[in-house]
Amino acid sequence: MSVPKILLFYIFTPLADPDAVRLWQRDLCESLGLKGRILISKDGINGTVGGELKDVKKYVRKTRQYPAFKAVDFKWGEGRGDDFPRLSVKVRDELVSFGAPGELKVDKRGVKGGGARLTPEQLHELVAEKQVTFFDGRNSFEAEIGRFRDAVVPDVDNTRDFVAELDRGAYDHLKNEPVVTYCTGGIRCEVLSSLMINRGFREVYQLEGGIVKYGETFADKGLWEGSLYVFDERKAIEFSDQAAVIGSCYVCGAATSRMENCGDLACRTQLVVCDDHADATICTLHAAV
Repeated sequence: MSVPKILLFYIFTPLADPDAVRLWQRDLCESLGLKGRILISKDGINGTVGGELKDVKKYVRKTRQYPAFKAVDFKWGEGRGDDFPRLSVKVRDELVSFGAPGELKVDKRGVKGGGARLTPEQLHELVAEKQVTFFDGRNSFEAEIGRFRDAVVPDVDNTRDFVAELDRGAYDHLKNEPVVTYCTGGIRCEVLSSLMINRGFREVYQLEGGIVKYGETFADKGLWEGSLYVFDERKAIEFSDQAAVIGSCYVCGAATSRMENCGDLACRTQLVVCDDHADATICTLHAAV
């Protein structure tokens, strides 16, 4: 019986030869028939791959045999079998493209100077103790279908926009308040929290394991509202059948959690659309609203 699975994973750790790691990871994935995206830099590895359960298990075992990746935290998800069109394994200057490769400091224990880590349970304890501000570390369109209650959602199209937003003082009013950064699996907040601390934010936390781990722990009975946008053919996932629908169709305003790519190949816009308008020319509709 076919049992497709998806892995979401990363680890910050110094790598002496990223290109050698790239070749090894490419060959390993090809030998197991896995598809997805893996980025490697001198600071570690970040990936999402999918395939049959037996092959994914072999991938986890083989990857953890590499000493630098022994502590990788693999997050498992249900796949459909067609979640990724191809395999891409590349070396980049940054695991997450914030546009500040010289600012990030990494050692064998991970990112240096990042926010204090909170498990989902510790997050609830913190919220019970004090007033905190949730700070979304994702692209703004991702928050349209799901986010933490009352979260600050920066108006950014990609991660490179965050540095400019922080440097222009858009969130200076939060510098003396407790701020909890969150993102899909945790990696973007590893970097974002360190950038914020470097700019004078005094009490910064990061949700360990990201929204994925929080959803596995509390599903839709906690502080999360809506669906989680994911960067594969699933587009969005829910943590239970009780998930709230907070997105609104760009065309008619109907409640929906469906996210679709722009119909124009030259356009990278992501839009929330209902089922009735999913087959329309998305780019044209976006220009008209």
